[in-house]
Amino acid sequence: MLSNSSILITGGTGSFGNAFIKMTLDKFNPKRLVIFSRDEIKQWEMNKIYGKDQRVRFFIGDVRDKERLIRALNGIDFVVHAAATKIVATAEYNPFECVKTNINGAMNLIDACIDTGVKKVIALSTDKASAPANLYGATKLVSDKLFIGGNSYTRGETRFSVVRYGNVMGSRGSIIPLFLSELKNKKIPITDKRMTRFMISLEQGVELVWHALEDMIGGEIYVKKIPSMKVVDIANVIAPGCSHEIIGIQPGEKLHEQMISTEDSPYTYEYNDHFKILPSIHGWNNDKLRIGTGKLVENDFVYTSDKNIEWMSKYALNTWIKKNLSNIGKI
Repeated sequence: MLSNSSILITGGTGSFGNAFIKMTLDKFNPKRLVIFSRDEIKQWEMNKIYGKDQRVRFFIGDVRDKERLIRALNGIDFVVHAAATKIVATAEYNPFECVKTNINGAMNLIDACIDTGVKKVIALSTDKASAPANLYGATKLVSDKLFIGGNSYTRGETRFSVVRYGNVMGSRGSIIPLFLSELKNKKIPITDKRMTRFMISLEQGVELVWHALEDMIGGEIYVKKIPSMKVVDIANVIAPGCSHEIIGIQPGEKLHEQMISTEDSPYTYEYNDHFKILPSIHGWNNDKLRIGTGKLVENDFVYTSDKNIEWMSKYALNTWIKKNLSNIGKI
């Protein structure tokens, strides 16, 4: 589907964008792949890699600017929305700015995609949008609802869906590069010994977006089945000779990650390697095309990192770190 198509990714210079661009260019050979972001330095750095590739275009812009989005979306078939203010602490102390990007920006993109005739849009979400405990999660929950509701306005001409996943292994600002940076201090900061996190690679995140673009009818939230780990175990793998300093849960931080809530369970279907939360509006949760081969989960089902049935071993994490060490924290 993506072959010979025109694709735009907002926030395309971030961790996900770097992986998505490389993998999509290699696998699908799109006609045009537009990197839309507000950071000219990151675009300049990426241009060193892709500047000679005629398929790749760079477009400076901000999702807060609807007119700029409309200009960038001219002739675009598919959009992946990765732009967000996403650091929990930053959002807590700068709430207005988080709302402007994550909520107002989502509204701008939805309107602009409808107005320019984009075929399909996938918005990236987060575990923090499920039963949010911080402002970032609350804004992403609103964003999810906006993209789902956007399908009500298009008569199927432009379709919107969402993918949701947890901690991306090795990405900038995540726990693995944080622990690696503390090795020199011989002391690893642990917020709570009970804390758990979902573990997903950037490659798995990209593949989930590809699947969603192929499968979506409109309004679905796709949740990848991924393993969990205890934060203490992550620290022991990365820094086996270091002591642990318990610093307490930080503002807006959750003890465990959650991607599907009890309230979502009546609308959630299970598949081999993912779940799909169907929209409750318009009776779309009973639509056979959206359900496909899925099986409705049990009442009161929740998908949380502490009650997960799949766990990543210390050996598996150590193997992954050795393989990806040169890129950890750089994208």
